[in-house]
Amino acid sequence: MTVQTEKKRILVVDDHISDTRVVKLLLESTSNYVVREENDAKAAISTAEEFQPHLVLLDVMMPDMDGGELAACFRANPKLKTVPIVFLTAAVTKREVEDGNGQVGGAAFLAKPVVLSEVIACIQHHLT
Repeated sequence: MTVQTEKKRILVVDDHISDTRVVKLLLESTSNYVVREENDAKAAISTAEEFQPHLVLLDVMMPDMDGGELAACFRANPKLKTVPIVFLTAAVTKREVEDGNGQVGGAAFLAKPVVLSEVIACIQHHLT
């Protein structure tokens, strides 16, 4: 008898629909994740409360509310404050992320464009 493990829920927040779509397709191709996309930073809190993600991949540069502001809203929300957040952005280089061992300024980062193996390794690191 095979024991099935629960698929991890990943919320991807980015104002670019093409970016969230690519990450969703990449992660779901592994059959290990259920991915929800949110392209409106202001709607991301209510989406997260409903979806209850295990981890959030969050763009930094978005109109209306940047990723840092949104992350602060997550941390202030009792239902979401413990959900790991990984910034997914073109604002840092892959070299900066590598030099900081996945951290920039004390926060977890992945540099765009993303590679599936890097995203999965990062998710596994933050969920174990």
